[in-house]
Amino acid sequence: MAPENEIATVQVRSEKDETIQLPTQTVNDSKNIHDAPFPVDTSAGRRNPVGSRLGSLLRAFEQQLVEYNLEARGIERVAPEDRMKKLSWMSYLQAFLLWVSINLAANNITLGMLGPAVYGLSFTDSALCAVFGVFTGSLVAAWVATWGPVSGIRTMAFGRYSMGWWPSKIIVLLNLIQMIGYCLIDCVVGGQILSAVSPGGMSVAVGIVIIAVISWVVATFGIQGFHYYERYAFIPQLIVFCILFGVSSVKFDLTTPSTGDPVTVAANRLSFFSICLSAAITYAPLAADFFVYYPEHTSRLTIFTLTLTGLVLSFSFALISGIGLGSGITAHAEYATAYAKGQGALIVEGFGPLHGFGKFCSVIVALGLIANTVAPTYSAGVDFQILGRYAERVPRVIWNTIGVIIYIVCALAGRAHLSDIFTNFLSLMGYWVAIWFAILLEEYLIFRRKSGYHWAAWRDPKKLPIGVAAFAAFVVGWVGAILCMAEVWYIGPIAKLVGDYGADMGNYVGFTWALLVYPPLRYLELRYVGR
Repeated sequence: MAPENEIATVQVRSEKDETIQLPTQTVNDSKNIHDAPFPVDTSAGRRNPVGSRLGSLLRAFEQQLVEYNLEARGIERVAPEDRMKKLSWMSYLQAFLLWVSINLAANNITLGMLGPAVYGLSFTDSALCAVFGVFTGSLVAAWVATWGPVSGIRTMAFGRYSMGWWPSKIIVLLNLIQMIGYCLIDCVVGGQILSAVSPGGMSVAVGIVIIAVISWVVATFGIQGFHYYERYAFIPQLIVFCILFGVSSVKFDLTTPSTGDPVTVAANRLSFFSICLSAAITYAPLAADFFVYYPEHTSRLTIFTLTLTGLVLSFSFALISGIGLGSGITAHAEYATAYAKGQGALIVEGFGPLHGFGKFCSVIVALGLIANTVAPTYSAGVDFQILGRYAERVPRVIWNTIGVIIYIVCALAGRAHLSDIFTNFLSLMGYWVAIWFAILLEEYLIFRRKSGYHWAAWRDPKKLPIGVAAFAAFVVGWVGAILCMAEVWYIGPIAKLVGDYGADMGNYVGFTWALLVYPPLRYLELRYVGR
């Protein structure tokens, strides 16, 4: 059983039970029925189309989940009376351990390798860019995380209060692509590691399926299983990461300077800084999802600080380990050979001096990717429901399963191109999050500072912004990002002006342009539309 009041359960229990009392579906509670603008079937956990046999089957399936103590709640708002009854020190500590477990993963080690291996940066330059990049991106994710307890609403549903009903669906689609992409990367890295541990015995494809299936199982249990898994998943990871750092650090190249002329080096620093920022900022669109069961009186400053600290510490440790491994590629032939097989193989080579025990540690590292994959897998199941009213009626577990199938197929198809996926995908996904954050921030600071948010209106299109101002600002921000992005397949005309390979400034220009145009457009929208 769960320790008292630490993680919200998803089934009603007796007053004598030490676990928290949370109904499976908020809309079934008579106190919350009036918050829903659409008719609700109070005899079951979810609405279903009239006369729909499929809807009845889905409803019965969802009820079966409850009987097995699995979370059936989807995007429905968690009302204050349905959350944790009190906060313990462990509840707050969970907000820190959650992010440590998620990020102390091999995919961030492989991300760190890009600094010296792709951008030609020295160890010092790479480390500084990585730490300050993830710190900047983590500020955004930590701020968004604080809205979970305040609203009881999932992150993408909270975005409706700025983007409006219809434009917010575009954001959801981008976020689904992003989360599935991250799961794809995790599965490929895990598959590479497991294959390198057992050359000729296990293919990368089999390793991909193993990581994906275990992640699906954990995500299926819902928020309670997810939180418990993440509470302890960091322990073996921290141990083997320390071993990796200790064993491989003797081959780190700490002296070779960054390659290129001063302008090119500056451009490469900015690009690597940007890709590390993107890795952290892309947690923002799901950060509030994990804290919707926390009570309204939860300290926002505490959640912000714990989230920021957990993200920065775990990211920094993993990235610097990867930077060290990547720096040794030019000086050590065995590192170069392993890197040619894949970034996962280089991690296994880092454990090489330990022989059999090193292979065991490599397997632990590979399985640690599950903690990183579970988070987007869980949130993707919720976000699918925001795409439409019929999508909302499909249980989260089914959407989770569909998401897993998609990223398994994509990972199997792209397993030989991990470096390209990293350099192209991460930065590209960071652009839209930076633009979206600019709109959320100004909506809160300028337009909601006095009026606040009417949380019961989260699913009522008539009470949400029409979204024209937000959509226009989002498009303008994207124009700025396109002009200033520097990717392998495309370098914007402004980005080309810096260095031999361009400098990736898409995040900053996109954010700034959206920041400039949103306020006047929103003022006009409020004046002529009224919402």
